[in-house]
Amino acid sequence: MIGRTALSRRGVLLAVATAPLAVACTTPPPPPPPPDVLEDLVRAARSDAALATAVGAVETAAARTEHATRLAAEVDRATPKVPTTSSSSATPTSVAPPAGATREQLVMALRAAQKQAADLVPTVPTHRAGLVASVSAGCASLLEALS
Repeated sequence: MIGRTALSRRGVLLAVATAPLAVACTTPPPPPPPPDVLEDLVRAARSDAALATAVGAVETAAARTEHATRLAAEVDRATPKVPTTSSSSATPTSVAPPAGATREQLVMALRAAQKQAADLVPTVPTHRAGLVASVSAGCASLLEALS
């Protein structure tokens, strides 16, 4: 009888010791973080820069490229580096200019970008609100320059 008691103690100790390992090996990895809300602004800025280049608005293209660069830097700073997800810097830094682009299309795109950024300002943390608001203000000034 003494032998059986020692054996069951060993079995219990073994089960207790291996239980955390079994849980650790079967726990699924955490889900990837949701996409950053600024990624849409990055895409819009890159698209607007390509559109501005196509219509010959060099200063507007440069300004929107700068917006895209600053927004992408903030997305990259705030996004945890997980090997399975891509960051905004992995997306192309330039967009092909559309064929048959017009100045009116650029004005409409800038208005949409200004509204998109302005609508986003109240929803982002305060440390990002200044960046997003300045993008909105920049789009407004670009619209004035094109008028």
